Amino acid sequence: MALTGTTIFSHILPVIFGFFGLLFLISGILDDNKPKIGLGIVLFVVACAFPYVVLSALL
Repeated sequence: MALTGTTIFSHILPVIFGFFGLLFLISGILDDNKPKIGLGIVLFVVACAFPYVVLSALL
């Protein structure tokens, strides 16, 4: 049985981070704003790696 709260770290937070990462990427590319592009890339990478890092520490 999974620990309480693992669904939040494996399904909910990565989707939120990925969504906002894509929004910042698109907004930064359209506005030619380098800090927004960087933030979008960082958020998207965090969204991809977040479940593996957090769940390996929890389980």
